[in-house]
Amino acid sequence: MPELGQVHGTITLDGEPLEGVSVLFEPESGRPSTGITDATGNYEAQYLIDEPGVKLGPGTVRVEWGIDATGPQIPKQYGSKSELKLEVQPGENEFNIDMQSK
Repeated sequence: MPELGQVHGTITLDGEPLEGVSVLFEPESGRPSTGITDATGNYEAQYLIDEPGVKLGPGTVRVEWGIDATGPQIPKQYGSKSELKLEVQPGENEFNIDMQSK
């Protein structure tokens, strides 16, 4: 099991919280972590079902709609062609993403 940092935050699109989007944390090597937003756009990343956290170090973050969720289109620079980077540190990491559609 790698060292993990706790990652949480809020996802918004044009200032409005998004419910049901998946946030994928992809380290440079190793297993990714995921989180799903609640009604207020908040998420907490999970490494395993019963293990919260994200592998320490640099990685890419992607936002996409989950299998059973739909909503406004996620801009490519946050989703399929994500430009979001995160350096996960030990302890608590807050990573809010305020996406802009234009």
